[in-house]
Amino acid sequence: MENYHISRGKHFYTIGLSYKKADADIRGHFSLTEEGKLNLLNQAKYEGIDGLIVTSTCNRTEIYGFAQHPYQLIKLLCEHTHGTVEEFEKVAYVYKNKEAISHMFRMGTGLDSQILGDFEIISQLKIAFVTSKNAGVANPFLERLVNAVIQASKRIKNETQISSGATSVSFASVQYILREVENISEKNILLFGTGKIGRNTCENLVKHTKNHHITLINRTKDKAEKVAGKFDLTVKDYADLQTEIRDADILIVATGAQNPTISKELIYSKKELLILDLSVPKNVNEDVLELENVKLVHLDHLSQMTDETLERRKQFIPQAQEIILEVESDFNKWLETRKFAPTIKALKKKLKTMKDAELDFQRKKIADFNDEQAEIVSNRIIQKIMNHFANHLKDDSNTTDESLELIQKMFQLEDSVK
Repeated sequence: MENYHISRGKHFYTIGLSYKKADADIRGHFSLTEEGKLNLLNQAKYEGIDGLIVTSTCNRTEIYGFAQHPYQLIKLLCEHTHGTVEEFEKVAYVYKNKEAISHMFRMGTGLDSQILGDFEIISQLKIAFVTSKNAGVANPFLERLVNAVIQASKRIKNETQISSGATSVSFASVQYILREVENISEKNILLFGTGKIGRNTCENLVKHTKNHHITLINRTKDKAEKVAGKFDLTVKDYADLQTEIRDADILIVATGAQNPTISKELIYSKKELLILDLSVPKNVNEDVLELENVKLVHLDHLSQMTDETLERRKQFIPQAQEIILEVESDFNKWLETRKFAPTIKALKKKLKTMKDAELDFQRKKIADFNDEQAEIVSNRIIQKIMNHFANHLKDDSNTTDESLELIQKMFQLEDSVK
């Protein structure tokens, strides 16, 4: 990307790992808290990186950014998570330049999601960009790219039915409960964690189970109360967690802790207990499976479920890909114009210098010289010349480099565009 004059970094990379090759445990090693993301961005800025976006969800952790070599970005990730370079290399992917751009389009539009058509990721990408911008590591290229992905995402959502039915892990968890649990409206449901996934799960529970025996617990109680207030649900203190587990038939864990928050020591009840762990890293210790009355299901299992809705959505993939191709092509056309932007700028400056010199010469020779009219006419001529050059460079992309070199030599612009 060094020819595009958009960053100090030589190439644009995507480095990351996802559900495709990394299980929940490994993804947990590389997950980033909000504080961790900020620390990573601040270190990137300190190291002179001028374009970087970080996303970390239950399904993937990725860095999009400019660097001389991808190891710069891999090193940043490993220094701010519990993961090692060796672990990363076993399950990771690295995309460069145009491939990195294409990957963001696939990811941001839900085609690369664990559940096809999951559009929650686009809001996470928006937030990630704003965070980078506030940290001072978002450049115009990233802004334009993210906006293009947002545009593609909106079009796919509006012009196809790829988002119909279940489009998130939170809905998949409720779908699982509806299929596996009889008389769901009479069961006691405990939701531990009211972050984004927790809130979405809560909304789906209320909507689809018709169950009002739902209790919410969050480490910060007022956050749980805000969610509960929308649906008239019960909220309990974090200190009551063990007591509430004893009464629960279903426990849904959606906390953002870095270590397990639920273990067998918290479970005293002998009745059947279904636990759904929607967290990455895993927040339920697998020692709960030592209890005969407990069944544990992790989000990886929920995401692998295939149903009629999912199969129906697959038929809209070609239509979605056409939309992506169209928007991505427009973005790449804009990117190509960045190649010749410095030359066009330098040419305009050179023509203006020539114009000023000529007007100054004529001003001394001609009595009653009309400066205003001369400025208007000469500026219009310069603009017409500039338009001809710009249109030629846009339309004849196969010979752009040769044309740029010729323009630079003809007008002696070499030093101006370096």
